[in-house]
Amino acid sequence: MTIRILVADQADAVFYDADSLRARPREVAHISDPTAHQHVREFSSERPGRSYESVGRARHAVGGESTARTQQASKFARRIARRLDLARRNREYEQLIVVAGPRFLGLMRQELSRLTRERVVHEVAKDLVHGSVDDLRRHLPKSADDLSRA
Repeated sequence: MTIRILVADQADAVFYDADSLRARPREVAHISDPTAHQHVREFSSERPGRSYESVGRARHAVGGESTARTQQASKFARRIARRLDLARRNREYEQLIVVAGPRFLGLMRQELSRLTRERVVHEVAKDLVHGSVDDLRRHLPKSADDLSRA
């Protein structure tokens, strides 16, 4: 049985495979979103709206960077989900473990298809994409008894 382990954030996704929970995961793919490192003005031609404070004369931007960054992160999550769907259809894995920071993990849950979500046997709400394989292993379940159906 092959376990696919996805370790991702809004800029990078590393795919690992392991034959069991005790086996050392081996990297099988890595994808990046180069726009995730750009400033919002570099990938968005629209400027955020402006708003006046209810008291005083101060003005500030409304929406803008956080909205553009969230949209970009959602697109990257969708790209990762399509990759996982393809791998599932090609029978590359039977079980899936998803590791991502809480916010990106939520985006991933939204983008995964029903059939791929059914393969998720465990989630880790922690950003480990730039950590070592040994660090990743410390956060993975040790046995099937430790798996928490997502």
